[in-house]
Amino acid sequence: MAYPRLTDKPGALETAAAIRAGELSPREAVGHAIARIEKLDAKVNAVVVCDFDRARDVASALDGQTPREDQPLFGVPMTIKESFDIEGLPTSWGHQSYAGNIASRDAEVVQRLKRAGAIFLGKTNIPPDLADWQSNNPVYGRTSNPHDPSRSPGGSSGGAAAAVASGMVACEFGSDIGGSIRVPAHFCGIWGHKTSWGLISLRGHYHPALSASPGFPGAHDGALGVIGPLARNPDDLEALVRITTERPLGSRGKPLGECRLLLLTDHPASPVDASVREPIEAAAGELERAGVRIDRSSDLVPDLARQHAAYMKMLAIAMARGAPAPDGKRASASDWFGLLDAQAVNAAAWATLFETYDFVLAAPAPTLAFEHRDEAYFKGEETIEGASRRAADGLAWAGLATFPNLPATVLPVGESGGLPCGVQVIGPAWADLDCIAAARGIGRILHG
Repeated sequence: MAYPRLTDKPGALETAAAIRAGELSPREAVGHAIARIEKLDAKVNAVVVCDFDRARDVASALDGQTPREDQPLFGVPMTIKESFDIEGLPTSWGHQSYAGNIASRDAEVVQRLKRAGAIFLGKTNIPPDLADWQSNNPVYGRTSNPHDPSRSPGGSSGGAAAAVASGMVACEFGSDIGGSIRVPAHFCGIWGHKTSWGLISLRGHYHPALSASPGFPGAHDGALGVIGPLARNPDDLEALVRITTERPLGSRGKPLGECRLLLLTDHPASPVDASVREPIEAAAGELERAGVRIDRSSDLVPDLARQHAAYMKMLAIAMARGAPAPDGKRASASDWFGLLDAQAVNAAAWATLFETYDFVLAAPAPTLAFEHRDEAYFKGEETIEGASRRAADGLAWAGLATFPNLPATVLPVGESGGLPCGVQVIGPAWADLDCIAAARGIGRILHG
């Protein structure tokens, strides 16, 4: 099955292999990436904090060196979401009042990627507080979808996805609490992985308001938020997870043909538009013809209406860090512990489902990339199958994996009207490498 691709530039591991083989130097790799950014970004506005001079200096220092075994990304240029700290660069989270907030040290994930040999060219765009499926803010302006400049690349890792999809860089790192990795990957036609909660350290991914408290968990930690990679292929996703993980990860190595999958196309809180449902169902049909077993309903599915209600309450508290809601009410400790109990019960229900099914397939969002809006997306309405719905209802598809703290890999599966469409492959807790492997197997069947 075809999906729209904007570049044939090599991925991260392929670039590293070329450097190891002497076909490319780190400085050449960095120079080529900078040239692509300077050529392409005028229409996209993805890379909003540039650090080109330091990148060239780092690359020059690597030229002539022999990569170590622990440097799988030796000489590979990349960018990272603006919300991550890089020493000497601003971390504003999209707020003008924090535009001068200069990080004094690198985030933990940046440190790990640098030790692996990656070279950072700068940082990519976000919405304020990472709280929208658009990437537009008063500091850096609006990022456009490279497939269609009139549309959003998603959010909150929208700049990250746009930079990867357009070929500016081979890989990126984003964060996800409400689909912020998965939705941009879906909108931009690339691969993204939402990690199991706690798999990769969030140190250095702090809201600027908390920067005076080093080590404080930050606004997207709590009991939901994670960080994870974006790339144009599954091998790069796997490598990025292995490089940055806080704990050893294993993989069952179970072939996709031996797996049992469950496809979810309905959610009581959010219908899916035909532009998304049809490419996913077409992909499922092709998988079935290849011998993959896919069920379309199961009594084992948790109560999704209850899950979504609890997820939205927990998400609101986590994003506001317990501040009063617009109606003036503040969540109590009892409220929070009640949500933790609901989360544990929900996670147990998903664990039971995964005793029967290896993976769950679902839409990352109810629509494809939507047209730019002046207001925050979640404050408005969305038209699905001709009916107007609250846009925020679409968070139900992100919450499928977020609330029970499950891993999920998004891969492109098709297109509609020239826009890419993805599917998320959700697996059991800590089965991150298995999710990526299953997505890889799906991609091979669909795209060769």
